[in-house]
Amino acid sequence: MSIHSVTTDQPEKFPPPSLEQVSTVHEHSTKRRWGMGDRAQRLHRKVTTKHGWVGDYDYAWLCMPSLPWTLGRPRPKQKKTGPPFYALDSELPIILAAASGLQHALAMLAGLITPPIIFANALSLDAATSAYMISASLIGCGILSLVQMSRIRLFGNYYLGTGLISVVGTSFATLSTANAIFNAMYADGTCPSTTAADGTVTRGACPEAYGMVLGTSIICSFLEIFMSFVPARILKRVFPPMVTGTVIVMIGASLIGSSGIPNWGGGSNDCSGRPASGFFELCPNIAAPRPLPWGSPEFIGLGFLSFISIIITELFGSPFLKNISVIVGLAIGCIVAGAAGYIDGSSIKTAPAITFLWVHTFKIRVYAPAILPMLAVYVSLAMEAIGDITASAEVSRVAVVGEEFDSRIQGGVLSDGIGGFLSALFTVTPLSIFAQNNGVIAITRCANRTAGRFCCFFLILFGVLGKISGVFLAIPNSVLGGVTTFLFATVATSGVRVLSYNRFTRRDRFVLAAAFSFGIGDLLVPGIFTHLFEGVASPNKGLQGLFDSITIVLSTPFLISGLVALVLNLILPQEDADDDDDVVEVVDVEAQPHSKEKESQA
Repeated sequence: MSIHSVTTDQPEKFPPPSLEQVSTVHEHSTKRRWGMGDRAQRLHRKVTTKHGWVGDYDYAWLCMPSLPWTLGRPRPKQKKTGPPFYALDSELPIILAAASGLQHALAMLAGLITPPIIFANALSLDAATSAYMISASLIGCGILSLVQMSRIRLFGNYYLGTGLISVVGTSFATLSTANAIFNAMYADGTCPSTTAADGTVTRGACPEAYGMVLGTSIICSFLEIFMSFVPARILKRVFPPMVTGTVIVMIGASLIGSSGIPNWGGGSNDCSGRPASGFFELCPNIAAPRPLPWGSPEFIGLGFLSFISIIITELFGSPFLKNISVIVGLAIGCIVAGAAGYIDGSSIKTAPAITFLWVHTFKIRVYAPAILPMLAVYVSLAMEAIGDITASAEVSRVAVVGEEFDSRIQGGVLSDGIGGFLSALFTVTPLSIFAQNNGVIAITRCANRTAGRFCCFFLILFGVLGKISGVFLAIPNSVLGGVTTFLFATVATSGVRVLSYNRFTRRDRFVLAAAFSFGIGDLLVPGIFTHLFEGVASPNKGLQGLFDSITIVLSTPFLISGLVALVLNLILPQEDADDDDDVVEVVDVEAQPHSKEKESQA
């Protein structure tokens, strides 16, 4: 893209440090390195004084709701408009660090538990395995988020981690692609399925498919590791907002259609087809406490209750509650669903009190047709990481240009790639940087990494306590659907925001139109490319694997639209700013003087 087709707002330049500041920084760093006694004194002062525990933060502001009768009123002018800003490594009171860390953990909780639940439902896994997958996801996210926040210097100017509050979670890009891979596995007989007399297809349990996705993820993660050593300026040129925004929009839109809305109606499993008989005749199945046909008003109402609870929390909630509005929606929906008898508590009873990684394992293998799609997934993860790191740097009030910022991008992408490798060993699908937590930083004005470490502690704690995973697994599909529909829509909205960085010249609109032609078309008619290679007579195993791989890419909306946007953006000639024929002056005829007189004279 040309430099005229993208707009970016950079923060003000930092003034050069004075000699006194340099001396102070040097003295401070020397104390940190050598002054063990000074460290012990600071720690003692922190844990034994009120200021060390509470500080001067405005906790009333954090917990004060927006009362209905105060909406729309002009706020009185105050000297203090908000709490102080806590930078990356500033001193932070213990209670504030824990409270901010808890907010971060709760803000990302819904996004962390959703992918394993959807994976388990897609593969018809039992409750014990499903609960373990939730726990493993939480523990893995906590451990790898610590790595992402660390900023460890490796060699030269290369780092591991961003040094910001860059938490990680299961990528929604992986979720969208894995669904297409699972469909291919059931179609080619890798996973078992049965067909009833009326043509209804019922999928059997297939934990082997999950192991194949993990194994394929391991070998494909090296692509993102390699990309981290490519200069950031080259990555930004190859993956501009035109490409990344298209990918993010299509990820959110496809997840709304494949998971959010179907679950809102009662379930995204086989019951969504409303079969006339069988185990999935009713949703979520006929063995549920109160099964109903898919799309029943009861299910729609429960999902809407969760959805509207998020909106009400945003209207009247305190800053703390606004940060966790998705969890509030889940809680209110579950309370009503439990009172109405829609919750099956068996998953809570069977879940272990304490659990950890590798309590359940999956046979790791490589599924050849999934290699090409997973490589594309890791490319999209790198694109998302660049945008999320930039947003985190902005809200953390650190520079978003220059050598230090480029090293944060390099360290973040490298940590993302290594995280994809390690997460598969943790029995978790690829983990990538989450953008939801930037809102928490912006509202609480706390970008301190101590709060991020508390967040990691809470995530690991939630994962180790196995009963919590059992509670998440008991959430009714309709409640989960109402919340995840909103969650996936925020992903698509983030993509629209990224696209807004473009000038929308004729060239930009042409690239977007071509990309959305495939992406939206694939989204609305999912099976259009399924029969593409059926005319090839007797292909060998390798050729058939290639055909399956291409079909998966073509059948995944964000992959095909992102690929089209990437290619066209590279091959179409750039436009000069003076050649843009779409810059026109808009004149409001009704507002022009004498317009009515001229009209009457005519």
